[in-house]
Amino acid sequence: MTFSLLPESEQGAVPSLYDPARMSQRAMTAHMVQAVWRTETGWEAPEMMPYGRISLEPTASVLHYATESFEGMKVYRGYDKKLRLFRPWLNCQRLAKSNARVCLPQFDQESLLKIIASYLAIECPRWLPEPGSNLYVRPTMIGSGSALGIQRPPEALFFLFGALFPQSTGKPSPGIKLLASDPEHIRAWPGGFGSAKVGASYGPAMVAQAKARENDCSQTLWLFGSNKLVTEAGASNFFVVWRRKDSDVVELVTSSLDTDIILDGITRRSILELARARLSADSIEANMPTLTPLEVHERPFTIDEILEAHAERRLIECFVSGTAMFVAPVSTIKYADQIVAFPMTVTEDGQKTTVSKYASILKSWLEDIMYGRENHEWAYVIDEK
Repeated sequence: MTFSLLPESEQGAVPSLYDPARMSQRAMTAHMVQAVWRTETGWEAPEMMPYGRISLEPTASVLHYATESFEGMKVYRGYDKKLRLFRPWLNCQRLAKSNARVCLPQFDQESLLKIIASYLAIECPRWLPEPGSNLYVRPTMIGSGSALGIQRPPEALFFLFGALFPQSTGKPSPGIKLLASDPEHIRAWPGGFGSAKVGASYGPAMVAQAKARENDCSQTLWLFGSNKLVTEAGASNFFVVWRRKDSDVVELVTSSLDTDIILDGITRRSILELARARLSADSIEANMPTLTPLEVHERPFTIDEILEAHAERRLIECFVSGTAMFVAPVSTIKYADQIVAFPMTVTEDGQKTTVSKYASILKSWLEDIMYGRENHEWAYVIDEK
């Protein structure tokens, strides 16, 4: 990788962790990485350069045919001041899968991880100095070559940048409100591209997102098919915790991956693995003895199952997971003329918060790994020397 870096005096001020500028999600670090691929020559050497605009021809493939893929990941400044990525090899694998789905070239996964780490080793001493904070990282690939007509892009551009997002305040979450989707709004379908992280999965979903906000909800609960299978919530994976109808067994349930209509979320995968390892009947006594053990299931389930569990008082909690949302409890689900409201409690400082015991402990375990309080194989430490 080559480097064309700005002097620190020209990089601008770093906004504080709770600066309103972060809420706009338009505050970026000083540099980005770009690399060009051409059919004839393959990949050129990536370059780290000042963050700025990208020049494209009006006939660029991405502008007409949505030949675009991206990843969302975060880098964490640990309480020990070390810099960590969380399972980044999974992001690299998923980007390769997304690239294949929209006919973009492959980037060697090991090389990609080295590029990301090299970029962050330079950028983070200035832009991520405070322990317990994080920086959002967006690797992206687009079909940049001039290519009118349905064909594989003759040229592609990989770019990578860091975004200064709002930070967690550490206060309990009031929970998010979800509006179940209408039958005419379908996010993904078998044989489609809902399991790939491509722009075409998100643009059309903005119509339903706008309707959710009109109904005092922050996200869409995506349903699919005549039996209204529950799939995702906004751009996040969705989980339900309930007591089984025929026994006192408590289950953690999320939609399975085998239909290819949900994203294989890295936070999702980690939650499932932690729940199986630490919240099962064999292990919960050592990890969280105050909670009832969980059985973990990845399977199709419907909105009617949620409504029935709520009516029978078997529904314990729901939550969502993703890189941006992290782990957030659900306070309300609106479906047709029915409302599922989850129990609330009041904190010592008078704030209302959703009761979410399982989501809270899973979130805390993930944070321990991300910020170095727990030494774990999922953490990828970046050498900043």
